[in-house]
Amino acid sequence: MKILIVEDDPEIAQLLRETLERESFACRLAEDGLQALRLFTETAPDLIILDLMLPHLDGLEVCTRIRQKTGVKDPYILMLTAKGEELDRIIGLSTGADDYLVKPFSPRELVARVRALLRRNLRHSEAEAKPLCRSAHFELDLEQFTALRKLAPDQAEALDLTSLEFNLLATFVGAPGRVWSRTQLIDRLWGQDFFGDERVVDTHIRRLRKKIEPDPANPSFIKTVIGLGYKFEDENR
Repeated sequence: MKILIVEDDPEIAQLLRETLERESFACRLAEDGLQALRLFTETAPDLIILDLMLPHLDGLEVCTRIRQKTGVKDPYILMLTAKGEELDRIIGLSTGADDYLVKPFSPRELVARVRALLRRNLRHSEAEAKPLCRSAHFELDLEQFTALRKLAPDQAEALDLTSLEFNLLATFVGAPGRVWSRTQLIDRLWGQDFFGDERVVDTHIRRLRKKIEPDPANPSFIKTVIGLGYKFEDENR
């Protein structure tokens, strides 16, 4: 597993590197936001440890730019913040971070968070038995990890989804009308090792809506159920 460490404090960066390399992770270091974006493109890391306060581009901007890139590996992002304030955590998660860790932290907690992120995967139950998952407007191939949105009876477009977005859409399409709470979606998509804030689900829902909804501000497919969670509505074949 490849990890990109983005930290401008040399002592903290070295501590992170030594801790993770002892656990057999391959690490690269970036000292500022611009270098982080360059190394991200060059190395395609599995996970990025991203400090909030950085020279040139701060961690929030780096996170936003990485999440906006298409056609590249979509890494997990663990945000580091020295403040530990609620606002920092909310902003970090809203830009696409998967988890956060407040300084100071113990090496043991760091390793636990990293391993938990890298173990996240979709746990299919209903969908595992069938390679195709369909609704009136969507067709997902669960073996090839391809997704189509139908625009007309003889017209469809390929959706450019990250692996997590694909799994999230497959969960919804596989159970139309079912209301999923944030806790249920976390358990299904990330498993019992999830450490982060439940609001990370809202972030990924927003990102998925931008890719599949004609009007993301007024979603037709992924509906919010106030006080409960989310459900998918689309006429089944």
